[in-house]
Amino acid sequence: QVQLVESGGGLVQPGGSLRLSCVASGVGFFNIHAMGWYRQAPGKQRELVARIIGDGRLNYADSVKGRFTISRDNAKRTVYLQMNSLMPEDTATYYCNDQTLGVWGQGTLITVSS
Repeated sequence: QVQLVESGGGLVQPGGSLRLSCVASGVGFFNIHAMGWYRQAPGKQRELVARIIGDGRLNYADSVKGRFTISRDNAKRTVYLQMNSLMPEDTATYYCNDQTLGVWGQGTLITVSS
């Protein structure tokens, strides 16, 4: 059974940083999976924030370019999202997604507020 577990969310002040982690279990050949981070703010649709493909290619939403960095540690079956210069509009529930298998994590809430 494939499972994704996110961690690292919380309350942060504007301009602050957080790092999210997503640990995958039950996944074979994790290193070739495309993995993504999505977010959903209240009343809005879920949107892609960043993704990393098995060959290392990266994609970012325009709204987070230069501030967020996605990375992976295949040995740990973990994907990270480093978020810097956080803004109130980054407030949302962030979800990890195994795009190859179509599996979602449970989400972790990030609130950016002073």
